[in-house]
Amino acid sequence: MKLKQLNLSVLTALALMFSMTVAVAQMEKTVMVGGAAMYPTKNIIENAMNSKDHTTLVAAVKAAGLVETLQGKGPFTVFAPTNAAFDALPAGTVETLLKPENKSMLAGILTYHVVAGKLDSKELMKKIKEGNGKAELTTVAGGKIWASMEGNSLKIRDEKNGSATVTIKDVNQSNGVIHVIDKVIMPK
Repeated sequence: MKLKQLNLSVLTALALMFSMTVAVAQMEKTVMVGGAAMYPTKNIIENAMNSKDHTTLVAAVKAAGLVETLQGKGPFTVFAPTNAAFDALPAGTVETLLKPENKSMLAGILTYHVVAGKLDSKELMKKIKEGNGKAELTTVAGGKIWASMEGNSLKIRDEKNGSATVTIKDVNQSNGVIHVIDKVIMPK
């Protein structure tokens, strides 16, 4: 009889642990980016460092001295270009930007990809609707970008009339949200 009670207690404890694990995973609502889970309880930098698709972006953020800022309270909305987006820039661009003497130019380009506040896709869609198909956003760098829909795709247009597509939306962070984009957007 005591053995049955012990087994029942162990099974009850295991069931409770399993249900707590499932509940935590559901609350976390992780999104896979670059082969890694992005956890909403981690900040932008902690998550970005784990994405194999964002190693160039992380290196650029470090070179520009923006790590502390993007680990800060925020909230921030980051339009995060992939490695392929950086690779599509003219040859030598990334290498030139990563040089110490170009730190302020690099910081300007990177902060052009950041908007103050947490704008998930629902909030962006609301702003697009309110703007009759286009939402004008002011970046942390002080420039303008425009969000719009093209079919089912969320697009971001820059001041040079370049355009990026959001390929992964609503990657929630403890200090904001990331939307992965397929191009580097550029200020004037």
